[in-house]
Amino acid sequence: MRHRMKRNKLNRYGTHRVSLMRNLAKEVIDHGTIMTTTVKAKVGKEYIEKLITKAVRAYKVKNENKAESVALRRQIFTELGDRKLVNKLVDEIAPKFATRNGGYTRVIKVGARRGDGAELSVLQLVEE
Repeated sequence: MRHRMKRNKLNRYGTHRVSLMRNLAKEVIDHGTIMTTTVKAKVGKEYIEKLITKAVRAYKVKNENKAESVALRRQIFTELGDRKLVNKLVDEIAPKFATRNGGYTRVIKVGARRGDGAELSVLQLVEE
């Protein structure tokens, strides 16, 4: 049986897939938008939304529970590996999404790539 096996492997082995998601997340956090294939964008969306959810929680509990906020920042750091991006995510991006219950990113299809015909999409943070 294939219980709990739902995952798009993107034709990559595990560590390559993890590094791909980390790089996508870093670029979206740094630039706010990125153009990639539709399949990568959909998988990356799930990954980035989980990070933003942790960042919003860290932002909300910053004043009440300092230890929990630091723990959440450390969890985000283990995924991104860049302290500047963690600070940008928690201090600049999370306040914008503090009142949202999800749906922090969107995928917009833009057409096919000229060379190989792969379907391209734009993965971006939602601005209100």
